[in-house]
Amino acid sequence: MGAGTDGAVAPPPAPATARPPRSVLFVCGMNSVRSPMGAAITRRLFPRGLYVASAGVRKGEPDMFAVSVMEEDGIDISRHRSQTIEDLEDTNFDVVITLAPEAHHRALELTRTMAVSVEYWPTADPTLTSGTREQILDAYRAVRDQLAERIKARFGWMPTGS
Repeated sequence: MGAGTDGAVAPPPAPATARPPRSVLFVCGMNSVRSPMGAAITRRLFPRGLYVASAGVRKGEPDMFAVSVMEEDGIDISRHRSQTIEDLEDTNFDVVITLAPEAHHRALELTRTMAVSVEYWPTADPTLTSGTREQILDAYRAVRDQLAERIKARFGWMPTGS
């Protein structure tokens, strides 16, 4: 897979012989934008057979731009409450997908005590975008859409027949 317009490279798909993961954790800096988006998209695409959670290095506040762009796709994250990795009741995941450098470093610490695969998907932080409301929303939409494409490719999503 090649680099996208932002220069980030999508992860390669898992080998066909690999056992599909049964549990996935998305981690970003504050668990208020990128990781909740990734988890919600994954839950929607894979409603059965895949346990999905999200966490952050630190707790963040609810982000209404994230809520708005997810609602555009029919996904409600308005009740999401930020949590850290330490807040998780269960940290036994097959795959941890990190979306920010600090999250990646924190997740790699988990590999010292757990047999977990950690994948780094560099993802822009839309909270750093300035401009008009529409420009900010466009940055959030870009993150949402990029995550959806990576999730579909990584976990082998296939559309269901009509």
